[in-house]
Amino acid sequence: MMRLSPPLNYRLPQTATLEVTYGGGDANVAAALAQMGVPAAHVGVFPANELGYAAANHLRRYGVDMSRCLYTEGHRLGLYFLEVGASLRPSRIVYDRADSAFANLDPAAFDWDELLKDAGWLHWTGITPAISAAAAQATADAIAAARRLGITVSADVNYRRNLWQYGQKAQDVMPDLVAGCDIVVCTEGDADDLFGIKAAEGTDNGFISMSQQLTGRFPQIKRVIATRRQTQSASHERICGLLWDQGEFFETPFYDISPVVDRIGGGDSFISGFIYGDAHYESRAQALSFATIASALKHTIHGDINLVTPAEVEHLMQGNLTGRLLR
Repeated sequence: MMRLSPPLNYRLPQTATLEVTYGGGDANVAAALAQMGVPAAHVGVFPANELGYAAANHLRRYGVDMSRCLYTEGHRLGLYFLEVGASLRPSRIVYDRADSAFANLDPAAFDWDELLKDAGWLHWTGITPAISAAAAQATADAIAAARRLGITVSADVNYRRNLWQYGQKAQDVMPDLVAGCDIVVCTEGDADDLFGIKAAEGTDNGFISMSQQLTGRFPQIKRVIATRRQTQSASHERICGLLWDQGEFFETPFYDISPVVDRIGGGDSFISGFIYGDAHYESRAQALSFATIASALKHTIHGDINLVTPAEVEHLMQGNLTGRLLR
């Protein structure tokens, strides 16, 4: 999508200018991984016009392989407008995604066995099947191909109720898709909304209870991860990371982020950090720590994409949290 935001902390009704950048859940993950030196490709559909090319070039600029993307005539690039909040005033998003090229994709246009033949990991988000029935079918086809090829599949369930506008409910679509995943990003609230899973009453840790039920219902899932937020204001967040791994629970300390520069893409940064950490650390706790700090750092960076290197994340993992000037 194209993201349009007023400069500074102006509100949409008062601004005379809008700053342009590009992003989207799945694409943000690919771009963040590319910044960390992990080869990453994006599969998507763009309009065959200057806006579509600009969006694709934005991701290409950050090292994402865009050779698997399609460009189609007659449709538009999805937009969203972001009004960045401050202090007591929350940030707000207005979506303008109807009739986009991506929403009108042809699922048969993707040969997933060919597209994924050299891949080691497939990641998708719950935003993709929310856009249209065609996008949901393409997601299902990709997951099925990944399972045939023995590729790890992860998903951020990312429930956005306002996006499900094409006549199918998330509660009817998402369970079949999630059933094919090895790793999911899912909070207690999303588990309740999407799958009717409620944390057992009287438990000290609702995430553990939810994860036990989720993995029991979907046996393919081996790991459940999430961040927990303590929002102090639009400008001040505290986050920690949570991991349920086949009966073992891990939790990071809370990391204090103030001021928050841009929280969009924080969840995408978390899963991209976990994908990197899972491949580079033997310890699940270290992988979770890497993911959580990567997400915390994203809150300090403008735009959708997490422009951090592994060395920057590892510097903070060593306890260097003061933000002291590096020369």
